[in-house]
Amino acid sequence: MGLFWNLIQQSQISDQKGRADTLEARVAFLEYELQRTKSLLINTLKILEEQSGKDIDGDGKLG
Repeated sequence: MGLFWNLIQQSQISDQKGRADTLEARVAFLEYELQRTKSLLINTLKILEEQSGKDIDGDGKLG
């Protein structure tokens, strides 16, 4: 019975580690995507301010 229980526990530990690794990879990917989205938003805002001639984000300057 002890050996069987150890096998079950080892399987559960392996499953949990796989989920943690997957979660870390997902978080890293989401952080990367967030950075790309922020960069795109800033570039879009600069172009929009330059084209419209208005300070849209309220930073006191165009572009």
